Amino acid sequence: MDEKPKGPSHWRVLRSLWRASRSRPPRPTGRGTFDHESLAPILDLVARSGIAGAASLREELAAYRGSLGIVDPDQLNRDEALAFWINLYNAEVLAAAVDAREEGLDSLLRIPDAFDRRRFTIAGEVLSLDDIEHGKIRRFGDPRIHAALVCGCVSCPSLPAEPMRGADLHELLDAATTSFLAEGGTVADPDAGELRLSRIFMWYGADFVYPKTMPRWRRVARRSIALTLRRWMPAEEVRWLENERPRIQFLPYDWSLACRVGQPPVASTLSAGIDTRISPRKSPTA
Repeated sequence: MDEKPKGPSHWRVLRSLWRASRSRPPRPTGRGTFDHESLAPILDLVARSGIAGAASLREELAAYRGSLGIVDPDQLNRDEALAFWINLYNAEVLAAAVDAREEGLDSLLRIPDAFDRRRFTIAGEVLSLDDIEHGKIRRFGDPRIHAALVCGCVSCPSLPAEPMRGADLHELLDAATTSFLAEGGTVADPDAGELRLSRIFMWYGADFVYPKTMPRWRRVARRSIALTLRRWMPAEEVRWLENERPRIQFLPYDWSLACRVGQPPVASTLSAGIDTRISPRKSPTA
């Protein structure tokens, strides 16, 4: 396994998107909540020890995942339901990363059909990780989810430092997005006149520019993506982006196995005068 793992083929991505589009759309109409605090000590240990930390709490992780399997997320309120799906996705990816590490694999992509094999049953529906991401989570219409979902690799966002909760979901999603950009999701290079973006924004930039059409794919200009990210960028980078009009490039993506927990961002890194709260049904460019 000397060769670095390559990302999924274009055909596989299209197939997964098509299959996910046929899954049942989320319709959270209830008033229920769900306690995710049993995930907190697992995240704490991953923050200290990485995937090895999660492996030492394999039974606790399995118990948490099992507790999600008896919940009908449509009986939760909207924010609780989105928190449910994000925590479920990340817990399943973390469990898969533990398995990959113990098998000596260098990437989740070495596991056959790791993301598109249907093996999770939620409210009577059998789902894959791709079904959960594209058929459930993205249908909530909030692009910040891309900074809160992990894929068990070096270039993906960090796990949130605490479980997602419906009660303060918007604050947690803003924190995750700010952290992701600060950790390398955007890289400003004034000397080269370039702003380099994570490849996640090449794949899902339209979700930030046109959140009302999520999860549909749309072509979108690179600069439009960069400008939409201003609300989570440091003020000095925002001024540079607006005044200097740098070239927008996309960074390479490293699929090597990794899981880490991000640190909460410092509030002052948010751009002054820019509203950081996004309504799931309101365009972030409005």
